[in-house]
Amino acid sequence: MSAEAIYVTREFLESTQVDVRELKTKGRKEIAQKIADARAHGDLSENADYDAAKHEQELLEIRISRMEGMLSRAQVIEAGDFPDDKIYILSRVRLVNKKINREIEYLLVSPEEADVEQNKLSVTCPLGKALLGKAVGDIVETRAPVGIIQYEVLGISK
Repeated sequence: MSAEAIYVTREFLESTQVDVRELKTKGRKEIAQKIADARAHGDLSENADYDAAKHEQELLEIRISRMEGMLSRAQVIEAGDFPDDKIYILSRVRLVNKKINREIEYLLVSPEEADVEQNKLSVTCPLGKALLGKAVGDIVETRAPVGIIQYEVLGISK
């Protein structure tokens, strides 16, 4: 099984590297202290605090492992790597929802960087997939729980 590259921005890569360092140092130290404190309470066979701390340690190690795996496959991309005549990853797209006549702007990013609250839309979600390769003036349709929604591409920028 080959590991697929994960395309990310430099900012996301650096932020994730900082998070991993923090988890490996401060996070591990805090959990080690919790385990030590729980051990001090005596019998480990019936020590709920010890079991909880060990479980927390396991979850932390899984999280670190996943993040390191993602970092090992990360490939930094820049918006300037792509033309701006069509929609690609890292395109900033201005759309109008044809049904309710409301404009919205998204930045298309990798699934790892997606954040709806910051209008960062994954290129693998239904709307993200539908937008890829489209140009200004194109109509894009996506299926939503409320039915088919049409968007018109109003603008593309980097």
